[in-house]
Amino acid sequence: MRRPYYIPFNAHPDDFPPLEQALDDPDGLLAVGGSLNINRIICAYLQGIFPWYNDDQPILWWAPSQRLVLFPEVLKISRSLAKTIRKQKFSITMDTHFEDVIEACAAPRDNQNGTWITSEMQAAYYKLHQHRLAHSVEVWYDGRLVAGLYGVALGKVFFGESMFTRMTDASKVAFVHLVKQLQIWGYELIDCQVYTKHLESLGAVEIPRIEFGNLLDSLCKQQGKIGKWEIENVF
Repeated sequence: MRRPYYIPFNAHPDDFPPLEQALDDPDGLLAVGGSLNINRIICAYLQGIFPWYNDDQPILWWAPSQRLVLFPEVLKISRSLAKTIRKQKFSITMDTHFEDVIEACAAPRDNQNGTWITSEMQAAYYKLHQHRLAHSVEVWYDGRLVAGLYGVALGKVFFGESMFTRMTDASKVAFVHLVKQLQIWGYELIDCQVYTKHLESLGAVEIPRIEFGNLLDSLCKQQGKIGKWEIENVF
């Protein structure tokens, strides 16, 4: 029986096996162990790998056989969502409340006892945010944070990590705003990791792991927007 590659805690940040060594069951499990230091996380993303595990597990690194991605130019906005956006009942900010967003994303969902966004994960991504690599989008209603998302930007790729919502359509508004903003800044790919109907409805599609890796090889070498993200007029 094949097992995932073991990464010692103090291994070189680039110590990952070839993606084709990922398991078929569970789909995409590639490696176990290592640490969540900034360099390792960056090296993982550049190769099409992401961490995903629970509190009672070691760090698990994944590269699914099919990757859900969105090409910004094919974003789909339904009539009802477009109507919600036109009403402008939400206000949007970026990179102003990163900690609040990741904490909200980490809160247990309905019918879930725990969360994969562990305190260790939160601390690691906050460090990435401090280094201007991880970013957040915040959605507000009557002064309350009602939705948001966060992810990592490398080159011309945004690697989405998680989103949350407390009002109908608020997370979709966050995502649409992000995509429109990334278009303005010249980003060419948004990594959505694994399939959800929610993201498919917005235009996301699955592509093979090898195709995703080839896109990263090209797009992550190109210069994307760096520094603090500031809101622009996208609608």
